[in-house]
Amino acid sequence: MTAESEEVIHLTLYTTTGCHLCEALEAWLGRLVSEPVRLERVEVADDAALMATYATRLPVLKDAAGTELDGGHEPECLAAWLAARGRLDMAAWQEVAKPSDDDGPRGHGAVMRQGRRYLGGGP
Repeated sequence: MTAESEEVIHLTLYTTTGCHLCEALEAWLGRLVSEPVRLERVEVADDAALMATYATRLPVLKDAAGTELDGGHEPECLAAWLAARGRLDMAAWQEVAKPSDDDGPRGHGAVMRQGRRYLGGGP
């Protein structure tokens, strides 16, 4: 693949150390985005102004145009945000979002159904 054919998406993630929601957002982003991403992580705890703006909203993802996404750790929110920018890998999203046909016995792990995570195999 040549440099001209590969577009890199520039995004900023406002985060803080130990933020499990931020880690979830990064994991979903890696799975659902259609192009390579250059992700700049900004630690909000180091700056009083950033703390005032983002502390109760983390994680916040911002694109190069300055549009912010709150709640990106939820796959549906992130998928919609990426789709609005033409950056959603539809095949990956369809795999994540497809309903499970398994109505048999369930294990003890987490199960995704229609975008919701059920512990212990779900309802």
